[in-house]
Amino acid sequence: MEITSLSDKQQIIYSLRDEINKVIVGQDYMVDRILIGLMTGGHILLEGVPGLAKSLTASTIAKVSGVDYKRIQFTPDLLPADILGTEIYNQKTGEFIIKKGPIFSNLILADEINRAPAKVQSALLEAMQEKQVTIGDTTYQLQRPFLVIATQNPLEEQGTYPLPEAQQDRFMMKLKVQYPNRNEESKIIDRFTMDNYYEPNLTNILSCSDILHLREQINGIYIDDNVKNYVLDIVLKTREKSNYIACGASPRASLGLIKSAKGRAFLEGRDYVVPDDIKSMAYDVLRHRILLSYEAEADDITSEDIIAGILEKVNLP
Repeated sequence: MEITSLSDKQQIIYSLRDEINKVIVGQDYMVDRILIGLMTGGHILLEGVPGLAKSLTASTIAKVSGVDYKRIQFTPDLLPADILGTEIYNQKTGEFIIKKGPIFSNLILADEINRAPAKVQSALLEAMQEKQVTIGDTTYQLQRPFLVIATQNPLEEQGTYPLPEAQQDRFMMKLKVQYPNRNEESKIIDRFTMDNYYEPNLTNILSCSDILHLREQINGIYIDDNVKNYVLDIVLKTREKSNYIACGASPRASLGLIKSAKGRAFLEGRDYVVPDDIKSMAYDVLRHRILLSYEAEADDITSEDIIAGILEKVNLP
């Protein structure tokens, strides 16, 4: 794919959205953020109640992007080998053969990641960070592009293993998926209860090589030094002494803000980042990286409240 002009970028985005909208009604916020994650290589944590099309959105984006897709249902009895793979003894040859797990794919949906114990979560998160898996004595590189979309239900706590803050930090963005509005839910009812409803044939708009090429294009999007300093001002503000913040955002937050802002600029058809890109992505990149104090919980202060306060205080470039 050769992307040489603004119209080329816009055509790709229009085509992707048109195909996705054949299946998904509404949820533009979630769709755009997943596209940003796919095109910048940033893993995504989705938080929302069941039935909000989180899994359907992930599988639909995989189809139109032309990538290999695997869904892993996390359960309390899941083992690391069920994800990564294992060695199997072949009695005929007397040798061990490698059985690769579902992690060897381009797009992984880790459904209800907080249902599995810590050792399983750690195995997945190590693969996310290192982009490789060791089985026996051999290390295997994961396919490129590689993206993990994990989901978790915020309502149920019984029988769950919440992700520690250090592990949440591996995700570039944490999205809070909301209910559709009345008009969108009416369209959902009409579309999925029709007698003549059929699964639409989705067109592959991209391929794996196209996505890797797009990542190079997005990495080259211009960001002014003043905008970089704006990012630093926001992130460093989370580390200042506060009654409400027990621990501020890590350097991954600065990297994530710049990467995601470049991705948003691409979706908007621009080859440069503006301060509004940073403000728009700040909540998704920071909300899971700010550890709240007991005082914040007692005063019913959320991480979104903290971020809103920081954005008000920090001057726009």
